[in-house]
Amino acid sequence: MIIVLKQGTSEEERQDLCTWLEKFGVETNPIIGEHTSIIGLVGDTSVLDIDQISQHTIVEKVMKVAEPYKRANRKFHPEDSIIKVGQVEIGGPEIALIAGPCSVESQEQITGIAQAVRQSGAAMLRGGAFKPRTSPYSFQGLKAEGLMYMRHAREVSGLPLVSEITNPSQIEMFEEFVDVFQVGTRNMQNFEMLKLLGQTRKPILLKRGFANTIEELLMSAEYIMSGGNDQVILCERGIRTFETATRNTLDISAVPVLKRLSHLPVIVDPSHAGGQAWLVPALSRAAVAAGADGLIIEVHNDPPHALSDGQQSLTPAAFDSLVKDLRRVAAAVDREI
Repeated sequence: MIIVLKQGTSEEERQDLCTWLEKFGVETNPIIGEHTSIIGLVGDTSVLDIDQISQHTIVEKVMKVAEPYKRANRKFHPEDSIIKVGQVEIGGPEIALIAGPCSVESQEQITGIAQAVRQSGAAMLRGGAFKPRTSPYSFQGLKAEGLMYMRHAREVSGLPLVSEITNPSQIEMFEEFVDVFQVGTRNMQNFEMLKLLGQTRKPILLKRGFANTIEELLMSAEYIMSGGNDQVILCERGIRTFETATRNTLDISAVPVLKRLSHLPVIVDPSHAGGQAWLVPALSRAAVAAGADGLIIEVHNDPPHALSDGQQSLTPAAFDSLVKDLRRVAAAVDREI
């Protein structure tokens, strides 16, 4: 349930209404916007009398939220959320580029890539230390050693770190080393881990599962947000369809749909969607044109010899060229990189 307040409502009046509502066992979430202020209610709202609430002098109107996700709902938070990672803002006018290798392979490799992508315009560095792979015989990552290499790369480049967490037992380690927790497609519905991540206070980059609906993605975000962490970044990374020409099918329509349904920022992963490096530029341009707030792109210094996903990785030179193209697309939709 959402209560829209009249303009000019004082903080004291708003607090008095919240205190009264909480007596019925519901949680109140005041959201003060530039033009509209609301109180979002979470819990068993069936005990509330809408007519009685509407009679309060500061109440403009009362609306029921039919969707099962509440905190992630744009009705609950009409203005766009902007997630801050250090000096980087995701969801604002500037499109954030997150770049780096699928897997951290060595100190020299991750540091060199970090310096290269930073020079080209990347705002954050991605890198996998723990790698959930389809085959148990594939490279599984350098684990804690990889995180230490990434931390050194951050010190050299100044780029905040994004890395995928694969197990709840890694949370404490990630709190120390990583700036953004990435939840991969295979863990999008690992609800026990999502609950624990809701207790952290670092941004969570939540990737859509390869066979999940948009509503299911938003419900996973709700698990995190219900724990108190509202710093969620949604990521469209392609879904599984009947098509075999690409690794996955990039659901470009998910960008405007998510932006309409939710206030959370939305980024796109063109690397995992296409699965081939030559597809990444076209998918990246389409994502920016569709309104994405950022891109997460795999960049490797030597793709043919990468230990994972080399076929979909750009070289630093190709990434630099792509960024120049993306700046023109961003300008056409009143954004910037």
